[in-house]
Amino acid sequence: MPHSNHHPDAEPLTPAIPPNGMTVLARRYLIRDEHDRVLETPAELLRRVARCIAEGDLAYGKTPEAVDALTEEFYSLMARLEFLPNSPTLMNAGRPLGQLSACFVLPIDDSMESIFETLKHTALIHQSGGGTGFSFSALRPKGDVVRSTMGVSSGPVSFMEVYNAATEAIKQGGTRRGANMGVLQIDHPDIESFISAKDNLRKVNNFNISISVTDAFMQAVADDSDFPLRHPNSGQVVKTVPARQLFNQIIDCAWRTGEPGLVFIDRINADNPTPALGRIESTNPCGEVPLLPYEACNLGSINLGRMLTEQNQLDWKKLAAVTRQATHFLDNVITRNRFPIPEIQRMVEGNRKIGLGVMGWADCLLALGLPYNSEAAIELAREVAAWIDYHAKLASIELARQRGSFPTFAESRYAQGHWLIEKHGGHPTQRVTRQDWQTLSDQIQQHGLRNATTTCVAPTGTISIIAGASGGIEPVFALVFTRNIMDNTRMLEVHPQFAAWLEANRLNTPELLEQVAQQGGVQGLTELPTELQRLFVTSFDIEPQWHVRMQAAFQAFTDNGVSKTINFPEQATHEAIAETYQLAYQLGIKGITVYRNNSRLDQPMSLEAPTPTHSTTEADASQTLEAQESETTPVNPAIRCVDCD
Repeated sequence: MPHSNHHPDAEPLTPAIPPNGMTVLARRYLIRDEHDRVLETPAELLRRVARCIAEGDLAYGKTPEAVDALTEEFYSLMARLEFLPNSPTLMNAGRPLGQLSACFVLPIDDSMESIFETLKHTALIHQSGGGTGFSFSALRPKGDVVRSTMGVSSGPVSFMEVYNAATEAIKQGGTRRGANMGVLQIDHPDIESFISAKDNLRKVNNFNISISVTDAFMQAVADDSDFPLRHPNSGQVVKTVPARQLFNQIIDCAWRTGEPGLVFIDRINADNPTPALGRIESTNPCGEVPLLPYEACNLGSINLGRMLTEQNQLDWKKLAAVTRQATHFLDNVITRNRFPIPEIQRMVEGNRKIGLGVMGWADCLLALGLPYNSEAAIELAREVAAWIDYHAKLASIELARQRGSFPTFAESRYAQGHWLIEKHGGHPTQRVTRQDWQTLSDQIQQHGLRNATTTCVAPTGTISIIAGASGGIEPVFALVFTRNIMDNTRMLEVHPQFAAWLEANRLNTPELLEQVAQQGGVQGLTELPTELQRLFVTSFDIEPQWHVRMQAAFQAFTDNGVSKTINFPEQATHEAIAETYQLAYQLGIKGITVYRNNSRLDQPMSLEAPTPTHSTTEADASQTLEAQESETTPVNPAIRCVDCD
């Protein structure tokens, strides 16, 4: 893999962190002393992280000199804001805690011992800066007799409330509040109470919740037939309900609060690379990483806004090189990680899953002059996702040649046939053909693979602020808006490309900014040209089906899931949400979250008239802001983001 051309006498590279990113770094990432004084600069933070992760190569026989060169390569990669790892890596690499993973899934079995042992593990993970996902599907329903005591069970929702209370009591190292995903399978007898568990948003405020939806349920909805609810222990049918009744209840709750989301669990398990190790039942807090019990995922994101040539064309060669470097980086994260409990260490080191994704997609499209809601943008998304997945796999093969395959490789689908051809071969793109996937599959058969998964699209809630990039694959949330972050601090932001256009055309007036802020976009403003209005579309300007199609385009070539919120205007109907769910299922998405504007009072981004004393022209903030930014609840507006990066 290429190393940087750094020379000891060369001018040191200083990261160009935007002001809002500096604010976030200072509050949450930079080392402080006992008097709360900041002790490191952003450059020193990135060098600390680069050195720690590069030293992972020592475990594979590399020399100190080679590690020095790799440190410079990793530092340059981050300092140029071309790639950033998830927040726990930025916070903890090179520090005593050393816990570098963002998200974990823990098992909950139907016993008090299991429930509270897992709760203890959850506390340790939250304390170390991670988030947790659980399936409560194994727990017996409310009112069921507990034979050992002859008492009755209080059911999954009550234990989720116990976990929520414990999470509330733990502040993650003073910088990150605990975040959870609660999942229940659609055929659980308590499914109706679970669906409405967040009607009171303060009751389980440290949870996102999702329904684990099966193919059988979706077929029953299509057929308008009854659907059986089964006891999780015996499998016996407890009762039957009309499938559409359940479906409509989910839609109504999502319409009112943005929750629950859906995870299409059969599709997730069809893509489970290690089915011999178990069935996937839950995801991380934002839903984009389906994991087996005790697995964790180490995430990082490429800034697509930095993958452009001087002529504003996508630099495919650079994107391939950054993908390979980032894959190496993330594999080293696993090597250098200090896991909170031994069970997690065994599972993570056995499968070595990484999740390389993207941010700055909206920025990239604007630079290329492509509206987000266009066929050209959808096709480019497929090309970009395939290109990253292909080159991440090439890098993982090379790492396997040097270091060995992930230890459970022989039990995986990769070792049992040409799995990649089955997944991707029938969906070639212009740049990655069926023959490319065939060759890649042959190489895996010959040399193995270092990582059971390599790709994932996370929401990039805070790292996109640090990078001055749009979040994940979300469109621009608004061209002018206020952001609410910790301590009720409010920041007004104007999208930089929009600000640059206004400056170039001498239209950057307080009156115009106020008008744009009030409506959140430029649609219908007669003083602006039609082509500008077509390009600068925002989240709520875009029809929901375009959101879904964009998610599906990235999902087609992503090992794990894709974080994406399907935005609806405030006046959206229940029927519109139902149609979107059906489209998501038809297009092969692994999970879906919807959000109707202003359906929750605690949304972290709002469209308001600008206040001159707070004016800034810094980068568009991601539509996916973490709950720890909002301090009080793991909000779902345009997000379901709490803890992923």
